[in-house]
Amino acid sequence: MASHNTDRAAALSLQLSQAHQELRSRLNDLRTGLGRRHLGDDTLAMRCLAFCDALTTHHEGEDDGMFAQLLRERPDLAETVTKLVQDHGLIASILTQVRELADRALGARGPELEAIGRELDGLAAIMESHFSYEERAIGEALDDGGDGTGWTEPVFRFEGQVRPAL
Repeated sequence: MASHNTDRAAALSLQLSQAHQELRSRLNDLRTGLGRRHLGDDTLAMRCLAFCDALTTHHEGEDDGMFAQLLRERPDLAETVTKLVQDHGLIASILTQVRELADRALGARGPELEAIGRELDGLAAIMESHFSYEERAIGEALDDGGDGTGWTEPVFRFEGQVRPAL
């Protein structure tokens, strides 16, 4: 029979995967919209900015919430968390570029949307690698969290921060 901690860890692992899937879906929709340009340039630029904010919020929640607590409880995950935080930095630099291009695209027509599309193509590849690794490494730790040591309990004090503010 599963313990309360095991159930909560599995639920957070699932929530993490669902948050990633939502971000994947939104990025795919945004890339499709940019490719088809079925919305106005300003609308597409605003959607780019909203996506950047959502992904940033998600990663900040992980860094300040789940990862920080997980490291306190599971120092054996330090190498994994370090890699994930480094990925967050790389992704943040791409998001900065996308934001700058989207800001320039607002109210003006020009090549910014094509440039945004190229940045988002690269971002999609990095995000997929990052999310897959995180879901395997962190998801496994969360799924195995109900080992009777109680380490998962403090991880859940930040409930809700994994979800992106979309």
